[in-house]
Amino acid sequence: MKDLILAAVKDTGIEPEALEAFISVESSGKGFIDGKLIIQFEPAYFRKRQPFAPSGKWSVNKVERQSAEWEAFNNAFKINPTSAMESTSIGLPQIMGAHWARLGYSSVGEMWDDFKTSEEAQIKALVRFILTDKRLHNAIVGKDWHKVAMYYNGQGYAAFAFKQGREPYNISLKNAYEKYKGA
Repeated sequence: MKDLILAAVKDTGIEPEALEAFISVESSGKGFIDGKLIIQFEPAYFRKRQPFAPSGKWSVNKVERQSAEWEAFNNAFKINPTSAMESTSIGLPQIMGAHWARLGYSSVGEMWDDFKTSEEAQIKALVRFILTDKRLHNAIVGKDWHKVAMYYNGQGYAAFAFKQGREPYNISLKNAYEKYKGA
């Protein structure tokens, strides 16, 4: 994976260890489990896209095991495939499908198909995602983990972590970066 990261960050100003930290915090450094794309289905986003969708497994998903994520996703997919894919974070970077156009894909399905091909494709997409947001790019280059967390996961990231009993995203990023940097 290190070689893929080195190639992806070339000439971007992004330190390989910063990108590696980002990936490890988002997905523990895995784009696939048992050959299947890692996903996180987001019921709140699906509800925004499909306000009149009947309740089902999709509406009670609570970020659990991959099997539960896939059950929720598949249930939503039966209601509306595009909305289901746009409402799901995928792969190593856990980028929401809704960002397909920003990443240069012609459709959300094309994004999913590309992410299914390899972790390399997912890393390249993450770098494109970072480069399309000057604030996020500057935060990663400057190792301002609070801003990285805020621009990538929203301003409520710390409150969400507290509510879930988890370490805040910015602290996880900082710790992971220091680990990869050997600090």
